[in-house]
Amino acid sequence: MNSPAPITLFLCGDVMTGRGIDQILPCPAAPRLHENFVTSALDYVRLAERANGPVRRPVDFAYVWGAALDEWRRAAPDVRIVNLETSVTRGEAYLPKGINYRMSPENVGCLLAADVDCCVLANNHVLDWGPDGLLDTLSTLQARGVKTAGAGRNLAEAAAPAILDIAGKGRVLVLALCMETSGVPDEWAAGTERPGVNLIELTEEAVTDAAETLEPIRRPGDVVVASIHWGQNWGYGIPEAHRRFAHALIDRAGVSVVHGHSSHHAKAIEVHKGKLVLYGCGDFLNDYEGVEGYEAYRDDLAVMYFATVAARTGELAELDMTPLQIRRLRLNRPAGEDIDWMARTLDEECGRFGSHVARAGDRLRLSWTSP
Repeated sequence: MNSPAPITLFLCGDVMTGRGIDQILPCPAAPRLHENFVTSALDYVRLAERANGPVRRPVDFAYVWGAALDEWRRAAPDVRIVNLETSVTRGEAYLPKGINYRMSPENVGCLLAADVDCCVLANNHVLDWGPDGLLDTLSTLQARGVKTAGAGRNLAEAAAPAILDIAGKGRVLVLALCMETSGVPDEWAAGTERPGVNLIELTEEAVTDAAETLEPIRRPGDVVVASIHWGQNWGYGIPEAHRRFAHALIDRAGVSVVHGHSSHHAKAIEVHKGKLVLYGCGDFLNDYEGVEGYEAYRDDLAVMYFATVAARTGELAELDMTPLQIRRLRLNRPAGEDIDWMARTLDEECGRFGSHVARAGDRLRLSWTSP
């Protein structure tokens, strides 16, 4: 019997289409913000323009993806999974948490322009505009055919994996989780009759819960992605608790890929028993241009992760990465020295886990030592 064709996943970190990004799109929400130093989302547009030049407004829905569109066409991934770190609502009932991300529902066309298949919502911004904002987000995405995972109208919905069917190849299940260490308030946890996110702690019980959630749904050959919003925004350290939890999800819950995010910059990559662990994918799209303070981490550089996995075993066959650069609120081709910087940085961080990153033209490629 022929083996099923491998499945290629597109994965990335935080997609922050609210605030300044929302303001340049065709149908922005009201720009008023409730931050200590910035009162209008348009201020983030002005900071970006001051740093890198004017942005015509409104832009079309495809504008923000820039060079990523060519990479998606080239790599032709079977599914595209992003961590959508914003509420999609025009509601005004914000939560006083210091930073509130919001995108107008009428601007959801920017996600459709990128052919996003699944939005992970287990993060620390999806409830920025309260439970009603979350309900608006869910309704808007689901009405446009975009699957969601990690947040819901109740705990059962928040914990349920998204199921992505790939014609002729099989299925991808996306289980989404988040932790308080990424800034998710405890009161955001979904309840039996309360909207919220799939908030967990890094315990044996959480691994058991993940396995039990997947067991009645899983079919032979399914590729399972555990998408986790965890840890701090800055710094390359990988807590040992994160590593143990990632390994346990693979060993005991049958997860094929651990898709970590929350860090604003790319972090180390490990291959555990043939399965991919991305500890932190970094921001993919944000409105931080011109905001000073963390330049050493190069959060202007984004990474597209194209992971090809065996459909029968879930083992990693290949990981290619494309570095891009956020300029003028869109994704652009970086300079050669920026690609070199990313290759060196990731190689150094991955080396302690037995994997290495090398430049391959304008892209990067992971190599690893099998156990």
